Amino acid sequence: MNSITDVKEKCYHCGEDCREEILVTDGKNFCCEGCKLVYEILLENNLCTYYQYNTGPGISPKNKAFEQRLAYLDDETVKKQLLQFSDGVNAAVTFFIPQMHCSSCIWLLENLARINDGVVKSRVNFLKKEVYILFREDMVSLRKLTEMLSTIGYEPLINLDDLENKKQKVVDRSQIYRIGVAGFCFGNIMLFSFPEYFSLGSSAESGFSGIFSYLNLGLSLPVFFYCSLPYFRAALQGLRQRFLNIDVPIALGILIMFIRSSYEIISATGAGYMDTMAGLVFFMSLGRYFQNKTYDTLSFERDYKSFFPIAVLCRRNGVETTIPVSALKAGDKIIIRSEELIPADSLLIKGQANIDYSFVTGESAPVPRKYGELIYAGGKQKGSAIELEVIKEVKQSYLTQLWNNDAYHGKNDESQFQLLVNRISHPLLFPVLSH
Repeated sequence: MNSITDVKEKCYHCGEDCREEILVTDGKNFCCEGCKLVYEILLENNLCTYYQYNTGPGISPKNKAFEQRLAYLDDETVKKQLLQFSDGVNAAVTFFIPQMHCSSCIWLLENLARINDGVVKSRVNFLKKEVYILFREDMVSLRKLTEMLSTIGYEPLINLDDLENKKQKVVDRSQIYRIGVAGFCFGNIMLFSFPEYFSLGSSAESGFSGIFSYLNLGLSLPVFFYCSLPYFRAALQGLRQRFLNIDVPIALGILIMFIRSSYEIISATGAGYMDTMAGLVFFMSLGRYFQNKTYDTLSFERDYKSFFPIAVLCRRNGVETTIPVSALKAGDKIIIRSEELIPADSLLIKGQANIDYSFVTGESAPVPRKYGELIYAGGKQKGSAIELEVIKEVKQSYLTQLWNNDAYHGKNDESQFQLLVNRISHPLLFPVLSH
């Protein structure tokens, strides 16, 4: 039973205020037809458990114009570049879902097979906000799959960069192996050092003290010659360039502890500090591993292709067709709807343009443009649809040239920061040597 009331309430699906009107279905309030439609889809497929994990977990799919915008996904060239696997029957694709924000999102996206029989399975990587979907091409197309996600409020973000052939990232497991070896040796060295910790060296079992010391020396060899090798390499590279980087004091500390401890054990003058050396290498390696994982999660290596759309609506010979942005040429007439990004420098030939250049300049106030005026790539239209004539290709646009400038990426700032870190490390060298 559907009804419309004027009482201000929270939307049951997305949690937003129902500012204009309230749509009531099954005793629940919704702010728009989109939220109501998503609820009905979930109810029909027995997926209302989605709402038990969080209150108002959904995203309101108020923009219903995605059907025409996603027409480019029927292009075979685009499909081949987006699909990770396809044998004519089964296909796999990974989508970036920026709207993913809670446990309800994860639960719903991993139960897509219950909404559409063409989906075989789906798995979510919440840290990267990605969903991997295995589906049957004979039952659901890539475009229909994307439209289904858009309907329930999880429209994938597909950019021009997704069509580029990316190099397969080589997984380097040497760091993991070094952490494992260092952790094993560190734990056992501490175990063999218990007599020294509890001052049992002068007891009746003191004969074992020498054996344990030599065992510690043996276990410290892989830590020194294998696990700590990256620190020595980095320190030597800095010294060859006559520059003291932050790895120099670390490498010196490891070297001094190993030599001093080896001398004490061999000369039977002490138990050494092999546990301290192994612990230092283990925790330093573990810290750098998590640092690298954080950098991998937060990808900073992006260019303009990571933000530009894959396709644009183009008018050729009076017919509107969706073409890839990379295929745009000077003289093409393109149609830009509200909230869409302008992919190339163009002239306004029809409509009222209010351009938001915040993507380029950071200033979000819309700039009005009249017929015949130049509109730069990277601007976003605010308002009704406009028609533009492309005067430069995407690769030749002002935004592309600006992006390729090193100063725009902040590379100089990055080098200055690294220089500051290395300068701070210099005073640490003297306390290490003194001890």
